[in-house]
Order: sequence, then C-alpha cells, then structure tokens
Amino acid sequence: MMNPTQNVLSIFEKLSAVPRSSGHEDKIAHWLKNFASEHGYSSQMDEVGNLVIRVPATAGRENAPTVVLQGHMDMVCEKTPDSLHDFDVDPIRVIQDGDWVHADHTTLGADDGIALALALALVTDPAVSHPNLELLFTVDEEVGLSGAKSMKPGFIQGKYLVNLDSEAEGTFIVGCAGGVTAHITLPLHFRPPSQSSGFQIKVGGLRGGHSGVDVHKHLANANKLLVRMLDHLNHLTPLSLISLKGGTAHNAISRSAFAAFLCASDKAEEVVQATLEFAGTLKAEYLPTEKEITISITPLEPEWALPEIDSARILQLLMALPNGVQEMSATVTGFVETSCNLAGIVTSDTQLSVVSSQRSTVMSRLDEITGRIVSIASLAGAEVSLSNGYSAWQPDLKSTLLRKCKEVYRKEFNRNPKVSMIHAGLECGTIGSFYPGMEMVSVGATIENPHSPDERMYIPSIEKVWTFLVALLQGI
Repeated sequence: MMNPTQNVLSIFEKLSAVPRSSGHEDKIAHWLKNFASEHGYSSQMDEVGNLVIRVPATAGRENAPTVVLQGHMDMVCEKTPDSLHDFDVDPIRVIQDGDWVHADHTTLGADDGIALALALALVTDPAVSHPNLELLFTVDEEVGLSGAKSMKPGFIQGKYLVNLDSEAEGTFIVGCAGGVTAHITLPLHFRPPSQSSGFQIKVGGLRGGHSGVDVHKHLANANKLLVRMLDHLNHLTPLSLISLKGGTAHNAISRSAFAAFLCASDKAEEVVQATLEFAGTLKAEYLPTEKEITISITPLEPEWALPEIDSARILQLLMALPNGVQEMSATVTGFVETSCNLAGIVTSDTQLSVVSSQRSTVMSRLDEITGRIVSIASLAGAEVSLSNGYSAWQPDLKSTLLRKCKEVYRKEFNRNPKVSMIHAGLECGTIGSFYPGMEMVSVGATIENPHSPDERMYIPSIEKVWTFLVALLQGI
C-alpha cells in the first residue's frame, strides 16, 4: 500500500497529465467531476466553472462544523525558450529529483495542483476522520482571481475554509495583498524606414518568478532591462523602433524580451559597442542574484519602422512606468506593502500594448500607484483600462480556526508555526467578501520559484502538510 505522500504525488501526477491553463479549465474540471462520481460524491459547478465536491462526514462526525478545502484549478504556463511543450495538449512531465519534484523545462503546476491532490487524497483515505467537507476548486485564479470573484453566496456552506495555495510549509498565511492590472495601449503608425542600419536586441537567461512572492528578491525584469538598454542607445543616437516583445503573464516576472530598431548607418558601430558595454553594466547590477543574464545584438533588414519621435515617446513611457518594490510595510518589518510588475510589452501593426500589475496590502496605496500609472500613460497619449481587481485579505489573529491550527501544529511537530501575511493574491479575501462570517487560513507544501520553469516542490513538506491536515480535520 502506498504511503500518504506517495498517494498524493500519484494523484498529482494524474492531475498534471490534464491541461489546465487559465481560462481553459474545462478538461481538469471534467476529470475532477468524474473523480467525484467514481467515489460517490456529489458535485456542483457554477456558471463560471468553479466546482464544489461535497463529501459526507465520516461516521460520528456529522455534527462537527463543515470545512472547506480550497484551491484553484488553473496554473501559470511558462517554459524555457528551447522547450517544445504545448500547454494546450501536452501533459506536464513530473520528475522526482531527490527530495524535490520539478517539470521538464516548464512550470510544474504545483501552484496549485498540489492543493487538488491533497484534497482528493484526504477524502479517499479511509483512515482519515473528518467532518462534512466541501472541496472548492476555482477557475482563473492566476489571471486576477476572476473565478472567486464570480462566486455567489450559498455556493458553499462551510464554517471554516482552509486554503491550500501557500508555498511554505510551517507557515500559516492569514492575510494577503490586493491587486489590480492596468492594460495600456498606444496607437502606432509605421512607415518605410528612413534609416538603414537595423538591429535586434535579445535579453534572456533571467530567473523570472512570482511577481508578488519574489518581488523583493532583487530579480531582474527582462522588460525593464530591455527598455533601459534602448533608452541608453537612444541618447547616443535617435532610434526608430520596429518591434518590442517581452513577458508572458501579468503575475510572472519577465524572463526574456526582444526589440528591433533602426539607427543611422554612421552610428551603427557605436550602437553595437554601446550595447555590449551597457550590457556589462546591467549584468553587474544583478550579479548576486542573476548569474545567467544574456544580452545580444544582431543585424537585421526591416521594411517598416516607427518615426524617431514616436519611438522616443514609447521609450519615455516605458522608462517612467514603475517596477518592483514601491513601499515596505510600516507595521510588519521586512514585509512588502506595495509593488508593481511591468509584466508585458508587445507591439502589433497598429499599437503598443503594455501590461502592468500592481499589488498592495493597503488598498488606498493600491489606488495611488495605479493612479500614478494611469497618469504616466495619459501623459504619453496612451489609453488605460483596469481590471476589476481584488481586495486585500485583512488578518484575524483571534480567529478560532487559527487558534486550532496553531495548537495542532505544536502538538504534531513540537514547535510553533509561523503566522504571516503574503504579498500575493489569495482567494481568501475575495471569498470572504461573500461569506463574511467564515474563518480562513492558508497553508501549503513548500514550493520554490513558482510561475517559472524553475518551479519545484519539496517532497518532505507534503508529508508534514498531510499530517497537519489529518490532525486538524480530526480535531474540528
């Protein structure tokens, strides 16, 4: 018989074989509904695709408070430049390497596939005693918590909610940042080039990471490095931009970016030399944390380009947009309060599109930084649309659920857990707005480098989370 950790990993691997990118959770939802049916559990799906599986209490536990085990079905789909993986059809290859599990040059999807695997393993293990359970699996978490935001009152009934989307075993998350995403567009008008020397610059080799969890780790943003390089060159000689492209997801730190441009022929050699010299400057800035940065420049021959004045305006806009940590918390030492992520840049035949993602645990500060971005874009003549955003989750340090969690953890592991907040979006705050009396805590297995192809999960932490959850369900 498999031990609990092996069983959880076995279920996780089966889940990983089902494509589940954000906005395309129909296949994984179908798989989960079949799983529920095969085990005799009822399930219900709401109009946006959120799924709840209802599991009756074990004998003698019928009168205990109902507990919701919650995670999200979608995953961030990132891969290395050399990967041929197709997230729409290919299974994620789960590779065990010592005490760690990772994927094959793609994101692993432990964020948040491990939540689904843990929940399914718990309710199908006959040795686990539990009250009535609701397994709540939401859609579109990674693109702004839109699934949770679309929930209706009454969809779940539980008194306690245990979110399984945290990434550090031994830490109970009791609060998170709110967020909003700005979509900036600027019309472009290309014309036949008036300059004859064309180049392409590529920035790559960056670690990337989660734009909330990893924002304080001095990781380079490829979009910002590219823009700084282009701005540096534009001060040497006016550039005519041809194309820009960088970033793949609003909640991932950009790992690679590309630009094509023209310059005066008599400045071509200086541009190449200046690129190589400034590349050294950028690499030196991030030497302690980004040892694999690559910046290359190669010639090209385009047919169209933007006027120099329009190119300068684009660079001014992108240089002015903030990125990274903006404010540290005044109440929690070492905690990020407000941040921005210059997440995406891309040009088409008609416009420049920019995505900026903002987070803050103080909603007025979130409004302020978002307003600053709107103002910068407006000064450049661009239009801005904002996502609906999501609220910060304010901690309740006196909740009964948190007290029970701490007691169970101390009893099982003979040490105190860490209680903290997280500078990322969790669905607890959004769900709590529909169920104001519900008590919530977030826990999870240890995951490193989420939202990047370096994502990996620490196997021994799965066993500890399992042990904790079994004891918690037994004690409620």
